[in-house]
Amino acid sequence: MTKEEIIQMANQANLPYDYVGGELMWLDKLEQFAKLVAEKERRACARICAEVGMWCLVHEIEGRGQE
Repeated sequence: MTKEEIIQMANQANLPYDYVGGELMWLDKLEQFAKLVAEKERRACARICAEVGMWCLVHEIEGRGQE
């Protein structure tokens, strides 16, 4: 997930902007949160693929976290 995508989603969620600087508040924390959410989702998807024997997809999903 790119920084721009995170900012776009933050805008959609109406997260606050700094009154003085005009920048999205807590962007560094939002980026870290987005990484944690994406990792949890990848693990869940990989687990489901492993349960049904789709090992090629497990490796593909796990590899996305290395980008």
